[in-house]
Amino acid sequence: MKQKNEIQPLTEYISFSGVKDWQFCPHYYKLTRIDKLYKFEGNVHTAFGTSVHSALEFLIKERNTEDRAGVIEKAKKLFSSSFEKELKATKSEAPEKLVSDMKLQGVSLLDGILDFMKARYGNYEVLSVEEELSEHLDFEDYEDIKFKGFVDLIIRTSDKKIHIIDWKTCSWGWPWQKRSDPMTTYQLTYYKNFFAKKYGFDLKQIETCFILLKRTAKKDSVEVVKITSGPKKTSNALNLLESAIHNIEKGNHIKKKTSCQKCDLWKTLCEG
Repeated sequence: MKQKNEIQPLTEYISFSGVKDWQFCPHYYKLTRIDKLYKFEGNVHTAFGTSVHSALEFLIKERNTEDRAGVIEKAKKLFSSSFEKELKATKSEAPEKLVSDMKLQGVSLLDGILDFMKARYGNYEVLSVEEELSEHLDFEDYEDIKFKGFVDLIIRTSDKKIHIIDWKTCSWGWPWQKRSDPMTTYQLTYYKNFFAKKYGFDLKQIETCFILLKRTAKKDSVEVVKITSGPKKTSNALNLLESAIHNIEKGNHIKKKTSCQKCDLWKTLCEG
């Protein structure tokens, strides 16, 4: 029987963020997820993102209420109270003006979301908000391990297409490098694959996108970034997932030197 405090290389699941951390640096993965020597405590940007997500979840669920203006106002209040709470939970300081600006920007973003969604998707049906994925992998020797994740929003449009949507808050937008980065887009590749597996949907029925919510944009503060995941890309993403699990289980936690200067642990818990 396993001892309560026994460290296991991998428990019963792996998430997209886990794969991303392992790809960034296997040794970083070990220090943070196995040894648990460091946990990111958040900052003003993560507080903002979490609070916008909470408000959007409420707004989408209540979108058909007759008192639409009242629902939007409630969503704004939910954002504001959540932002205050999340800020207090972080251990990092933020400039007062930035916090003040973010409070106004978050409220402003919520004003136009329902109109944007209506214009983009028509009379869509909400299938799920914060859909939990916990699906067994099909890899030999690792069938007991699950892929775990939470999908922000899943809707179905009148053409019977299913849309997997992930909200992303940002400042002015995403540069082309991020839009084309495999590790960024693999998040939706995994979500599409495992959502289809969970419910038995045909992958061709499903489309995926990030919806960028841009705090400082002068116009087009909401933007759809479509992500396609054909057979080759899906295969590449699953191969990476299997490789990560294999190496984690084998205890292969080498340092990726090219990541050192971008690492939160450089010259603290890790000498580089």
